[in-house]
Amino acid sequence: MSDNPVKLTPADLAALMCARICHDLVSPIGALGTALEVLADDNNEDMHEDAMDLVKTSAGQASDKLKFLRLAFGAGTSAPGVIGTEQIKTLVNDMYGSGKANLLWDVDSEGLDKTHARLLLNLVMIAIQSIPRGGDLTIGANQAADATILTLTAEGPKARIYDEIHKALKGGAPEDGFDGRTIQPFYTGMMVRQLKGRVDFVLDGEKATLTAFLPGRAAQSAA
Repeated sequence: MSDNPVKLTPADLAALMCARICHDLVSPIGALGTALEVLADDNNEDMHEDAMDLVKTSAGQASDKLKFLRLAFGAGTSAPGVIGTEQIKTLVNDMYGSGKANLLWDVDSEGLDKTHARLLLNLVMIAIQSIPRGGDLTIGANQAADATILTLTAEGPKARIYDEIHKALKGGAPEDGFDGRTIQPFYTGMMVRQLKGRVDFVLDGEKATLTAFLPGRAAQSAA
């Protein structure tokens, strides 16, 4: 981790995170609006069936993204709890299952602590960017009494680690300032530091591995 992570005011962080959410939702919401305009035009009746298909698709995409982002960024409530592995898989598969990456799972428990589940979703968002041309993304979580290890292995052609993403994840600020794209890895790094953990990002040929090491509660208290 960076020895001197950048400090953002709560207002700046909130504004940038809202920008990220809007960035993810603008495409399906925009398509939904276009489809509704077609349906409202009696001169385009021959296109109404296609427009209805677009309404269904866009509404589904917007709903899937909102459900994913609600847990990744908001957690629903501040109360502690456990998120079931099947729920996590559903959120990720609905968000990214129709994309270029083939999603594989290696989770050895029936659920994750809510904070760890939120972190895992954020790590998935970063790992997906590492294989822009598609490939295999293996999502792993291994829990023990003294630590939890979250491992995202993205393998595909032109696998990469963007410098600004890596820097933000470590707590640094991009040279041109934060935007909706770089604030999410910065937020992810904040979560890791709050948990007294660390995150490593390694590129080996066409395989990018993102690993978060999170100490157990006893170790966190002692840190």
